[in-house]
Amino acid sequence: MTATERDRAAGDAEEDPGHPRRWWVLATMTVCLLVVITGNTTLNVAIPTLQRELGATQGELQWAVDAYIVVFAGLLFSWGVVGDRIGRRRVLLIGLGVFAAGSVAAAFSGSPLELIAWRAVMGVGGAAVQPTTLAVITNVFPARERGRAIGIWAATAGLAVAGGPLASGAVLTHFWWGAIFLIGVPVAVLGIAGTLAFVPESRDPSPGRLDVPGVLLSIAALAGLVYGIIHGGSGVGWGTPGVLVPLVGGALLMVLFVWLQRRSAHPALDVSLFRDPAFSAAAAALALNFFALMGATFYLVYYLQGARGYDPLQSGAALIPVALGMAVMAPQSSRLAERFGAKAVCAAGFVLITLSFLAFQLLDEAAPLWLLLTALSVQGLGMGAVMAPATESIMSVVPREKAGAGAAVNNTVRQVGGALGVAILGSVLATAYAAGVGRAVDVLPADSRAEASTSIAATLEAARTAGTQARAAGDEAALAAAVQLEDTARDAFVSAMHVTAVGTAAASAVAAVVVLVWLPGRRPGARASPSA
Repeated sequence: MTATERDRAAGDAEEDPGHPRRWWVLATMTVCLLVVITGNTTLNVAIPTLQRELGATQGELQWAVDAYIVVFAGLLFSWGVVGDRIGRRRVLLIGLGVFAAGSVAAAFSGSPLELIAWRAVMGVGGAAVQPTTLAVITNVFPARERGRAIGIWAATAGLAVAGGPLASGAVLTHFWWGAIFLIGVPVAVLGIAGTLAFVPESRDPSPGRLDVPGVLLSIAALAGLVYGIIHGGSGVGWGTPGVLVPLVGGALLMVLFVWLQRRSAHPALDVSLFRDPAFSAAAAALALNFFALMGATFYLVYYLQGARGYDPLQSGAALIPVALGMAVMAPQSSRLAERFGAKAVCAAGFVLITLSFLAFQLLDEAAPLWLLLTALSVQGLGMGAVMAPATESIMSVVPREKAGAGAAVNNTVRQVGGALGVAILGSVLATAYAAGVGRAVDVLPADSRAEASTSIAATLEAARTAGTQARAAGDEAALAAAVQLEDTARDAFVSAMHVTAVGTAAASAVAAVVVLVWLPGRRPGARASPSA
């Protein structure tokens, strides 16, 4: 932070008492945040169910997750600028309405492609809501209370990470799969009511123009990269044109996007912000944090429901330690950052995350439950330690009147990291699993072997179908082969998860080095806030 920025922050703390109903505003913003995050994470535990009931492939399932994230990330810049221009309160109301409408439509999807399309619509609404909540908080809280408020905001995000899977697991126990998308609709209505009642309108007095070409270019670049990674992991081969063209094309479009943004008078993304080491390191920390969180959640659901045989409710409950760890640590991390500096707190968080994923090497089909819950608790504590200090580091660099644009960057790096986490780790998992299950699927009918090799859910479903047919025909040999295939599938998945978890741990270790090298340490004279 420069001397000018520190002086501005000090002046804010002395002169700005904050909005008189700022804590009610914060409560409303947490409700709005719950809508967006639970609306996204509810899909996680339903993935095996969707594979069975919609006939979705592994790639389509990854796109059902990533369609939301890619559109979300691509539109964050634009919604940040729109909120700064027409008013953040208005953008919140628009976003909540679009998200709720997309959720209802997704609930009644008749095919995987239709679900992917409506998930993209949900991403349009989510992109309006999530960064706006942070921009509103930044505007209504004085500097002396802002870190505490952001810590509560981050803790809410942590609760929502597991609240979504738990709620959808409970719903799937009693209702059809589409009902998971209806969970957030009444919460969205509550968010709209709270926004109308408590949230003041705010905007940038000198807003920038909306860079429509830049927005479209960013979406195309992200879509190309994500598609190439997912398609490459589906088993078609990384050197095929169908993989190389979108990967190389997406990378070139991303380079073009950055080049144009540096020269634009009204950029969709102010890339000059990344010249500040504090901003860049904090952005990288958030991206890698969500790379691990979203990617790990994707393969953990397969482990819980496939390898361990949990039902959706049990698998949602098993993820609670992650959320509790994040919820407990996120508010505390703001206080710890005041005392020890964001560098130390974020680095310690990534060390915990790395250790938690290394502990996954001890997990198999019969691992004791306490071991799983301990690893997930450590993971949650580490992620909670990163979120609030990194977010505060980003927002402290951005002028207050540009809070919408700053919040958009903050949330963009989260979502890009999450999208790449699902795509890259999901592809590593699929490739390792296909290699592990190998020719064991040859006991299946020829027309089902290729799909059965893509995921443990597909293998188990095909094996159970073959077992049922063998039992009906009285073919004991075929029945034994089907049972053996299930055991082979579980063993192959556990081995694939171990490989993928090592990759996740490596990403977290890299993040620890990044923050230790570039994130600023404890500021001279910093001390615990009296309000903390």
